[in-house]
Amino acid sequence: MTTHKAVALIAHDQKKDDLAAFARSHQQALSRFPIVATGTTGGRIAETCPGLKVERLKSGPLGGDQQIGAMIATGDVGLVIFFVDPLTAMPHDVDVKALMRLAIVYDIPMALNRATAETLLTALG
Repeated sequence: MTTHKAVALIAHDQKKDDLAAFARSHQQALSRFPIVATGTTGGRIAETCPGLKVERLKSGPLGGDQQIGAMIATGDVGLVIFFVDPLTAMPHDVDVKALMRLAIVYDIPMALNRATAETLLTALG
């Protein structure tokens, strides 16, 4: 992934603290890339990592997932880290599936948990 492509950070409500902690642990690696995040998640990451520049989009249910999907389609996002809560119902499940479909169609690496996210960040060097 070239440095001009963004890393998208998204988390379901029950996973926002986990993603913020992940971002804090990997702030140095993430700081090499533009960061985009859905609204509330982006706010939480910005609070936790004040040195990390985060472009906040709309919240997921209000179109943030679709905004990130559009950025995938235009080639502006090169990695998606989406901490999914598999135990909570997702009222905007259709949007989440559309985002995942775009990541697959455009061959964008997508981590859905911490272990995969750490592996992908390590691979980026």
